[in-house]
Amino acid sequence: MAVAHGQYDVERWVDGGAICEEDMVAEEVPVALVYNGFSHAVMMTTPQDLEDFALGFSLSEGIITDACELYDIEVVEHPQGCEVQMRIAGERFAGLRQRRRAMAGRTGCGLCGIESLNQIVARPVGTVNASRGVLHTGALSRAQAELHARQHLFHLTGAVHAAAWCGLDGAVALVREDVGRHNALDKLIGAVAAHGDAFDEGFVLMTSRASYEIVQKAAAVGIAVVAAVSAPTGMAVRLAEAAGVTLIGFARGARHSVYSHPQRIH
Repeated sequence: MAVAHGQYDVERWVDGGAICEEDMVAEEVPVALVYNGFSHAVMMTTPQDLEDFALGFSLSEGIITDACELYDIEVVEHPQGCEVQMRIAGERFAGLRQRRRAMAGRTGCGLCGIESLNQIVARPVGTVNASRGVLHTGALSRAQAELHARQHLFHLTGAVHAAAWCGLDGAVALVREDVGRHNALDKLIGAVAAHGDAFDEGFVLMTSRASYEIVQKAAAVGIAVVAAVSAPTGMAVRLAEAAGVTLIGFARGARHSVYSHPQRIH
């Protein structure tokens, strides 16, 4: 079974002297996402929670529109990496084959594999409707504290991002970690969907910056509020404004900056 971290020998220099120690290092492996027998994309991910990752990727990329359209899922390990073999509804697979002709792959930039600028507007985004409640500023502080305590792989390795699903009171319900911030969010989306939670009944807290792809994935499944501990990009702010997403950056302690749709924050 692929593991999320391993021990490696390291020569650590402190105060001008070298110490030989063992260090915990986060692992990343190629993971092929296979739909109805056809490989769609190969992603570099931390090899844990791969079922959540595959479901979340399928939803956030618009391959399926509901978790019930993913009929079967199996993780198969190979010497060179992992395959996640999925069986999806025939109609969704037909749509995927159409898209696959114009997509060579996805990486962290969120747009790799797109052949022309015109294809950017065709990505699954959607418009988020009003959420079922408002977010009080104290909830952000509570969520940050709870998330920090639950970043188990980060505390071991220092090398991964985390995405947390939080209630409107700031209670952290689910946490997923990965070397890629977009992968962490896909894992979280999959976990939320698998638990049967509604995407408009909470918010996402990311330990990374808020990039275009983070907003795109959140909006695609109807998440109304995304908070990040670091800065957003300009493209992320513009997309959040257009998609109806409340985007929060620099969420650190009692301070934060709201870049779009501040009506949800009180």
